[in-house]
Amino acid sequence: MEAVAYVDINAPLVERCRLGDRRAQAEIYKRYAKAMFNASLRITGDYAEAEDVLQESFLSAFRELHTYKGDSSFGSWLKRIVINKSINCLRNRRLQLVPLAEQHDGAGADEPVTPGEADDVQWRADVLRRCIQDLPDGYRVVLTLYLLEGYDHGEIATIMNITESTSKSQYSRARKKLLELARQHGL
Repeated sequence: MEAVAYVDINAPLVERCRLGDRRAQAEIYKRYAKAMFNASLRITGDYAEAEDVLQESFLSAFRELHTYKGDSSFGSWLKRIVINKSINCLRNRRLQLVPLAEQHDGAGADEPVTPGEADDVQWRADVLRRCIQDLPDGYRVVLTLYLLEGYDHGEIATIMNITESTSKSQYSRARKKLLELARQHGL
């Protein structure tokens, strides 16, 4: 069996972007905007902030394209920019990780949503998305980075400037809180 080298299908577009080709930049934006917006939205929890992060991320990516070495896919390089900018957005919002001793009593929780049809997958996905957005910022960021973006706790610790054990405990508490919220909303 012969080894096949990885070739980034976006390499020609990226090279044209390096040369300042606006059409190539528009094409890159078109290919990645939706996925990068969704990654930012999962972290920031705010539609307008995610839009701002998306725009800032693409501007930074195009401005700093000379630093992209091609040792990973362009998409993963761009995603790292989006995640870092999303976390910085939260920090600017004065991100506070939930203290380990804090207990949640569910006070002020919305009334459970009752579905018209329990098997409606779209309804369940929407409820779960809302439950994730209702998590405290620290919980939501760690859960999103670990579960949805695929980072390990060491990487999360580095990104968020916290310890690995804090990342693990935040993830554990986020899962418990998410289950609690999901039950309250009828899942």
